[in-house]
Amino acid sequence: MTFYGDVRTRVRVHSGSNASSKSTDNFSVMRKVDGNLSRLVDIIFAGSAFLVFLPVIILLCIAISLQDGGSPLFMHRRIGRGGRMFPCLKLRTMVRDSEARLRRHLAENPAARAEWALDQKLRNDPRITPLGRFLRKSSLDELPQLLNVVWGQMSLVGPRPIVPAEVERYGRYMEFYCNLRPGITGLWQVSGRNDISYRRRVAMDTIYSRTRWVGGDIWIMVRTVPAVFASKGSF
Repeated sequence: MTFYGDVRTRVRVHSGSNASSKSTDNFSVMRKVDGNLSRLVDIIFAGSAFLVFLPVIILLCIAISLQDGGSPLFMHRRIGRGGRMFPCLKLRTMVRDSEARLRRHLAENPAARAEWALDQKLRNDPRITPLGRFLRKSSLDELPQLLNVVWGQMSLVGPRPIVPAEVERYGRYMEFYCNLRPGITGLWQVSGRNDISYRRRVAMDTIYSRTRWVGGDIWIMVRTVPAVFASKGSF
């Protein structure tokens, strides 16, 4: 949080100064150039990474299909830039009758109901397969999202894509989420993921949206590697 906190302070100082309109225009141009550069980085890195990991993705798809005969890929409708919905790709980590199993589990378990109501997450989720648990811990289930990045629906770095039911949790800060493409990794993902409260997650997404620049994205991507290996907050 220190890195982005410092950047946020610099932005506030800039906004509160008596800078001329020309300086403001220059700042807007710099942000636009920075955005174009970020998109170029997304295409190059995501495209290259997808080709490198394609054999791994194929092997995992075969393993998922063999465990229960179902489709190895899962497409979930998520909210993207500008509030537009898009199909977020993942390797399937849940049983085929996941929705029915979740309803049954919540109906029979008051503690699980309370946990689900808090963050829409369960630490001991009965829907997740043994292979799926490994994929989530290692974040390998998100490899297909590299295609979402290439297609322009996501970015390598950004807020995690949310579902419509989560909009209420963002409240007036939802506009900051919609200003950006959601990301495979991000400030929340490298800061503890599910170990962090949803309120702090919204705060992190808002800070990131206000201060985003290529240097910050690179900093987050570097931190992603140890975060994945540590598996902190991943379930």
